[in-house]
Amino acid sequence: MVKLEDYGKYETAWCPGCGNFAIVEAVKKALVASALEPHQVLFVSGIGQAAKAPHYLNANVFNGLHGRSLPVATGARLANPDLKVIVQSGDGCNYGEGGNHLLAAIRRNVDVTTLVHDNLVYGLTKGQASPTSEEGFVTKAQPHGPTAEPFNAIAVAVAMGASFVARGFSGETDHLAGLIEQAIAWRGFSLVDILHPCVSFNKVNTFAWFKKRCYPLPADYDPTDFDAAMQKAYEWDERIPLGVVYRKERDPFETRFAPTARGPLAGQEVDRAALAKVLERYA
Repeated sequence: MVKLEDYGKYETAWCPGCGNFAIVEAVKKALVASALEPHQVLFVSGIGQAAKAPHYLNANVFNGLHGRSLPVATGARLANPDLKVIVQSGDGCNYGEGGNHLLAAIRRNVDVTTLVHDNLVYGLTKGQASPTSEEGFVTKAQPHGPTAEPFNAIAVAVAMGASFVARGFSGETDHLAGLIEQAIAWRGFSLVDILHPCVSFNKVNTFAWFKKRCYPLPADYDPTDFDAAMQKAYEWDERIPLGVVYRKERDPFETRFAPTARGPLAGQEVDRAALAKVLERYA
């Protein structure tokens, strides 16, 4: 039986007090609760402090380019549908450089879980404003603050009909672990936006700031109600809802991808005659 210890414990490069520590623990709890062994899981990440998270887990890991986690994750999932594929990276990586890939993954509904460490700042590159930074957020690179409105990933995902959209907070680890467990079990694309403090470069959206505002969605909230989900997606500043914001049954992309009908590509025999014909065209 899988245990927390199976996913290891490693020395990290994060600042003391960083929300990433709690997120890693929540991920471990979710994996154990899902009865997933390390060899059954692939983590794909990009660049950034959040993207280092899979480095501190004993599991399969592909660390790629900034913002390019989802194309790799999609390919891995299609090549081996038996593998549980989880993208783990930051708000800049997924909503900035990787924004278009996020939209494509939502449209396709590929069966991948995406965990976004959302600290509203670029932490690895020393504190520039990120896509989710609020207007007027002063940084060394933006002394007058960003002039663009922050990117609302929850609203965009709901508007596009994403099949599973949730928001968690690193300060509520057990609640977050439960959300991640649900996202992993979901059949289709799942997005979990995880709010957490950056103690070094974000002195506005601190742990106390989040703790004061975050609240769990009530038990009678209906995540299948599109209008209610859009309303919750725009709830911010004074009150920030946590939980499954939206859920919609959709067939995953893999069910419409003919090459995997016979099982994982890695286990299929190569049609050498067909390959020879292709190579002949380049002779």
